[in-house]
Amino acid sequence: MSHVLEDLKTFLDTSPTSWHATKQIGNRLALHDYTPLQESEKWNLEKGKKYFVHRGGSFCAFHLPSHDLEKAFILAAHTDSPALKIKPHPESKKENMTLFGVEVYGSPILNSWLNRDLCIAGRVVVADSAGNIEQKLVTMDDVAICIPQLALHLDREVNEKGLQLNKQEHLPPLICLDKDSDGTLETLLRRHLAFHTLLSFDLFVVPMETARFLGASNEMLASYRIDNLVSVHAAITALAMQQDIPQTTLPMTIFWDHEEIGSKTLEGADSSFVSDIFSRLYAFYHKKAEEQAICKSKSLCLSLDMAHALHPSFPKKHDPNHQPLLGKGIVIKYNADYKYATSALSSAPIVQLCRENNIAYQQFVARSDMPSGSTVGPIFSRQMGMNTVDIGCPQLSMHAARELIACQDHVDLCMLLAHGLKKFST
Repeated sequence: MSHVLEDLKTFLDTSPTSWHATKQIGNRLALHDYTPLQESEKWNLEKGKKYFVHRGGSFCAFHLPSHDLEKAFILAAHTDSPALKIKPHPESKKENMTLFGVEVYGSPILNSWLNRDLCIAGRVVVADSAGNIEQKLVTMDDVAICIPQLALHLDREVNEKGLQLNKQEHLPPLICLDKDSDGTLETLLRRHLAFHTLLSFDLFVVPMETARFLGASNEMLASYRIDNLVSVHAAITALAMQQDIPQTTLPMTIFWDHEEIGSKTLEGADSSFVSDIFSRLYAFYHKKAEEQAICKSKSLCLSLDMAHALHPSFPKKHDPNHQPLLGKGIVIKYNADYKYATSALSSAPIVQLCRENNIAYQQFVARSDMPSGSTVGPIFSRQMGMNTVDIGCPQLSMHAARELIACQDHVDLCMLLAHGLKKFST
């Protein structure tokens, strides 16, 4: 499965933002006979055919069953990661230095963005000379920028008391010096894009360093956006491996944007995106309300997101009996308050699937005196009324500009999802 890991590395390197990721996903699935659809147009569907549709940074792909729609098997994840977002009027001057103002997106480990080669990536909306509006993607990797840290001599207690960062004052990246006349955002964008008028943009500061295998035997992988593009990649890899045409089960992948900021947006898991898609599919199969309810009750969703691996220097941050280890298999996540959607009923098929195929798995629950994270799983389960289980690969440095996984865990996740699609998509 070394080709899967190399492909993961390529996927990470070419997906600095959620919009780049959805473009990459569409390109990959098109090679496997998936046909693009537009939300703004009528869908002319055919049974047995494969399709995908996206809403900004969110993406859905599905393979229509050839006979009837009786249940769905869904792989769900999110496409966004914590980052620094460029403000609408970013330029500011400090003496002879030009800086760009940024907002904090999600909950990044801020100090991991310091002293690192960064660039700007995202989407811009422009108009041509005739006034036609167009969206374009850009990665300005020819301009390296950085957020320099204050010298130790000027912050003598940083190693004893920890780094204190003001999000407004201390995070703007250094773009250029006075002698460089190309320091405005529009000027930098024109190096990459041809346009008449810049109308608006969603741009992020992202790390430039590419994904890299680490360890004495290259057994680990480090990269930005491991959380949660590793899960996305595993899902599309498994989907591409599927050969048989499903007869009565709908295999689907659904990837939402904006999970890191709560999912309550047009493109988030708390939006109408997936319910709108199911409404169209139910109509295509002429499903009445009761039949839709029966379909939901038979369906299963795998909510895929990263899990906290045991940190070798902080073992007490985990419950003693629930310490996921790098390289020891996928993680099934539990929470008494259902911050994860896993229940005994929803997890049982995954445990059985792992045992049947000799795939290693681990179980995680947070310490009772520590709050739990959450995922898109509970949101989807509540909205759609489908059994959902939260699983994922263990990782270190979650929400840092550079995260870490064990390669074997990703291979295990890809195989688990492939076996799941084969078993449940009959």
